[in-house]
Amino acid sequence: MEFMNRRNFLGGAAAAAVSCGRARRPNVVVMLTDDQRWDCMSCAGHPFLKTPHMDRLAAEGVRFTNAFVTTSLCSPSRASLLSGLYAHSHGVTNNFTEYPESLESYPRILQSEGYQTAYFGKWHMGENNDSPRPGFHHWVSHRGQGLYNDTEFNINGKREKVRGYYTTVVTDMAVDWLAKQSSPFCMILGHKAPHSANIPEPKYEHLFDGVDIKPPETVSDTGEGKGEWVRQRLATWHGIKGPLYGNKEYGKFVRTYLATIPSIDDSVGRIYEALQKRGDLDNTLFVFLADNGCLLGEHGAVDKRVMWEESIRVPLLVRYPERLRTAAVRAEMVLNIDFASAVLDFCGARPLAKSHGRSWKAVAEGTERGWRKSWYYEYNFENEFPYTPNVRGVRTDGWKYIHYPNGEGQPDTQMAELYDLANDPKETRNRISDPEAQPKVEELKAELARLIRAADGEPDRMPVNPVIRSEMPEEKIR
Repeated sequence: MEFMNRRNFLGGAAAAAVSCGRARRPNVVVMLTDDQRWDCMSCAGHPFLKTPHMDRLAAEGVRFTNAFVTTSLCSPSRASLLSGLYAHSHGVTNNFTEYPESLESYPRILQSEGYQTAYFGKWHMGENNDSPRPGFHHWVSHRGQGLYNDTEFNINGKREKVRGYYTTVVTDMAVDWLAKQSSPFCMILGHKAPHSANIPEPKYEHLFDGVDIKPPETVSDTGEGKGEWVRQRLATWHGIKGPLYGNKEYGKFVRTYLATIPSIDDSVGRIYEALQKRGDLDNTLFVFLADNGCLLGEHGAVDKRVMWEESIRVPLLVRYPERLRTAAVRAEMVLNIDFASAVLDFCGARPLAKSHGRSWKAVAEGTERGWRKSWYYEYNFENEFPYTPNVRGVRTDGWKYIHYPNGEGQPDTQMAELYDLANDPKETRNRISDPEAQPKVEELKAELARLIRAADGEPDRMPVNPVIRSEMPEEKIR
């Protein structure tokens, strides 16, 4: 109730500011987590994980309950957030590819229009390159995944090992930078957590030791209706019968994943307070989101990549009281390819020259009357991680169709999946062979092909892949 009362006050103050002609270009703060599912916040209904600072953003802004990524893999999704493009278009289709230097992004556009820009934390596009990237006046990042403790950062071109816990370290640097900036500014803070293999901050290491963690009810949903590749991956790095990122026991695996999130929540609170201290809290577009979701045992999997809900659905919180004057929960389907357009729209900046997405500004404000009813998902098989085949699929408000087209060297499957999400939200009953569902199958096949062509793709073309390896060492897990 305290948050809502404050939120109503902010709405009145924001309206008064606009009526007096004092509306300003907003600052932008984007907090991006790695592998955080949409339901890993207490405001999203998690049964025991408490995230009071994320909850405050939701209570004072807009929470999107149906935010999705168009490729559930770190680098492709991050490139889509920056560019507004599908992976097949921006070219970052795996975790080892650079963001094209010539490709525009929303930070580059804001920088060109007078914003001070900064990036802190995990960039993860270009495995061995930590050099400053175009679009940022201030740069703090590292090679690849980084470490939960004592990471070596590239700070504006100079490498320095910074002692301490990753989440706290990057937040410290972001807070220091914020204290010195004039408006307008755009700051992106990329957290490593809760990406596995997880190491919680010492003060939270034993936070959930007393919680009895049971596998999800769909853990055994690997038989009828699922492809043979689902069973083949169970004992690999991407399956629940595998090493679980060194945890060995399922309960510990989930506890360590969840125990990294309170540190992120602390970071949200510290950034909130830093903006408040400098008097810019309410003139800042403050966004919290993740690059993709993560399966925690559903359908026997502990990875992402696939098109099941736990993999593709992410948190998205937006606070900006000078435009979003009433707290709200929005159910429209918004995508990572929409994000760049939305930020630029809120800032009154030049739009992207090309985008596959749409600004969700009007959706957040509650004025949109013609939003999307369907969208398509793509994942390209990776030789280095041969446990998920090519994926192409379409999701609507009520249905999901998933196709696994073959590519050379990938798991042999032509299987498809069809789910009635309204009646089977956990995706356990594959209706692809149900005679009564065949009209829906044909409808969604046609819609998938239409959506791919609309995004400049080729529905029937699959990548050619080299011979796969049978296993990968722990340090290569992404």
